[in-house]
Amino acid sequence: MNPQSATIPAGLPVADVTVDLLVVGSGTGMAAALAAHELGLSVLIVEKSSDVGGSTARSGGALWLPVSPVLREAGAEDSPERAAAYLDSVVAGSAPPQRSAEFVAHVPATVHMLRRTTPLRLFWARDYSDYHPEEPGGSAAGRTCECHPFDTSVLGRYRTRLRPGVLEAGISIPTTGADYRWMNLVVRVPGKGIPTFGKRVAQGLGGRLIGRRYAAGGQGLMAGLFAGVLRAGIPVWTGSPLVRLEGDAQRVTGAIVGHEGHEVRITARRGVVLATGGFDHSMDMRWKFQSESLGANLSLGAQSNTGDGIRAGQEFGADIALMDQAWWFPAIAPLPGKAPAVMLAERSLPGSLIVDHNGHRFANESADYMSFGQRMLELERSGSPVDAMWIVFDQQYRNSYVFGAELFPRMRIPQAWYDAGIAVRADNLGELGARMNVPVPQFCETMTHFNQNAAVGEDPDFGRGRSAYDRYYGDPTIKPNPNLRPLVKGPFYAVKMVLSDLGTCGGLKADERARVLREDGSVIAGLYAIGNTAANAFGTTYPGAGATIAQGLVYGYIAARDAAARAGAG
Repeated sequence: MNPQSATIPAGLPVADVTVDLLVVGSGTGMAAALAAHELGLSVLIVEKSSDVGGSTARSGGALWLPVSPVLREAGAEDSPERAAAYLDSVVAGSAPPQRSAEFVAHVPATVHMLRRTTPLRLFWARDYSDYHPEEPGGSAAGRTCECHPFDTSVLGRYRTRLRPGVLEAGISIPTTGADYRWMNLVVRVPGKGIPTFGKRVAQGLGGRLIGRRYAAGGQGLMAGLFAGVLRAGIPVWTGSPLVRLEGDAQRVTGAIVGHEGHEVRITARRGVVLATGGFDHSMDMRWKFQSESLGANLSLGAQSNTGDGIRAGQEFGADIALMDQAWWFPAIAPLPGKAPAVMLAERSLPGSLIVDHNGHRFANESADYMSFGQRMLELERSGSPVDAMWIVFDQQYRNSYVFGAELFPRMRIPQAWYDAGIAVRADNLGELGARMNVPVPQFCETMTHFNQNAAVGEDPDFGRGRSAYDRYYGDPTIKPNPNLRPLVKGPFYAVKMVLSDLGTCGGLKADERARVLREDGSVIAGLYAIGNTAANAFGTTYPGAGATIAQGLVYGYIAARDAAARAGAG
C-alpha cells in the first residue's frame, strides 16, 4: 500500500460505511478513538488534511494533569480538593463548574487508558508552575506533565504521515519543555544546561545510528497516540474534510465527508465526536468574534483549522460560547511569506522589556501567554490599543540566551530581520527608539524608570517576577529578581512582535459529558465536541501549561464512555 494513501492502516477503503463512533479530527480526537475501541466500539477517524496530529503535533506537548497518577508516583503533593479550589478560583464562573469538576474526576482514568492503549511514557515537569499559583489551590511545583522522547520509527511507513512540529529544537535533538528551560540557560547555568543538551544530542544522534528517530513535545505525544491507533487497527481516512452532519431533529446519526471530489456517508450508531480544532485560520470568524485588528493567519494552529466542526454543529442547532477567546501567544513578527517565530522564555528573561508604539510598557512581560494576549485586547476595548510592540534587550541578553528558538547565544540577528524591519539595533537607547519609530522622549523615560526599578529587583508597575510562574523561565543567577536586570550598556536591540495564538478556544457549548448543547440547553443526542472545537472547559483562563491538550484528551475519554453507554443507539 502506498504510504500516502488516504486509508491508514489498510483495511477500510473510503466508501459509505457504518461504525459505532465517528471521530472527526486526528489530534486529541485519537484519545476518544482509543477509549471507544477499548470499550468494544467500532471506530473511524476522519481527518481533513493529509497528515495526522492536528495542532497538538505542532505544540510543546505539555499536559496539565492535576491529581494524576503521574504526579502521585513522582511524589507531587496534590488532591482533588486542591485542584477543585484552584479551578473554582481561576475559572471564576466563566464556564460551568461541572466542566472543571468532571475534568479533574476523569484525569486518572484517562492517564490509565493511555498507558494501556499507547506506548507513551509520561513524567512530571517538576517546578513548571501553574499559571496562577498564588490563587487558592494553586501549585508553584506545578501539575504539568510531558512525554519522554518517543521513537517515531515504531510508526513504520506511516512515520511521514505525522504532522511536522513548530516547536522542535532542531534535527536530532528531541527536546522536552523541561529540557528547554535549562538548554536556554546553557551559558548562564552550564552545570544544568550542558548535561541536558549533551544528553539530548546523544539520544538523537545515537538513536539514528541504531535506526531510531526520537521526537519530543507535541510530535512525540502525537506519535505515541498514533502508534496506539495503528496497534488497535483503528482506520484513519486523511484528505476527508467534514461536509455536514446528518440526523433528524432529535439526534445526530452520522456525517458526510468529502474525498477526492466525492461525498461519502458515514453512519455512526453511537455518535459523532467533533475534534476538528478551532477556527484559527478562518479570518472571517476571527474578525467577527475576536478583533478586526488581528493580523491575517498569524495563528500557530494547524492551517486546516478553519472552524469546520463549529459551523457544522451550528447548522445542526448547536449553541456556541467563548468565541472571543484564544490561547493567545505573543510571537516574533514573521518575515515576508513566513509564519511567526515562537517565543516562550524570551519575555521572562532579565535584560529585556516590551514596549508599545508609544514607547511605554503595558503589561507584565513574564505573565502567561494567554493572559498577556488578553491584556492587549482589554487595552484595545478600552480605547488604548497596542498598535505595535517591540521586545527590547541589550548585548548581555543576546550573549546569554536562546532567542526565537533558532538564535543561540552570541549569534547575530540575521540581516533579513533588519531588512524586513522586524529588528533594529543602536548604540544608545535614544537612537534605538528613533529606529523603532516610537516617541523618543517617552521611550527614554520608560527605560530610565524601568532600569531604576530593575536595579533593585522591583516592578511596581506590573509586578514582574512576583509569581512563581514568572520566575520559572527567569535566570536564577540574577538576584534578587530572576526576571529583572537594567539595560545600561549597548549595543541595544529591538525586535517586533505580533499577537499570535496556539489556537482559538471558543466553540460549541458542551456539557460535563462532552455532549453538545442547543441554545435552550437541551442535548443534541449523538453529538460530542472536544478540544478546541468545544468552548474552553476552563472559561476565559489557562490554568497551567498543557491545559488545552489535557482537556482534549480527558473529554475524549469522557465522550467515548458516554457514547458506549448510550441506550437505544442502534
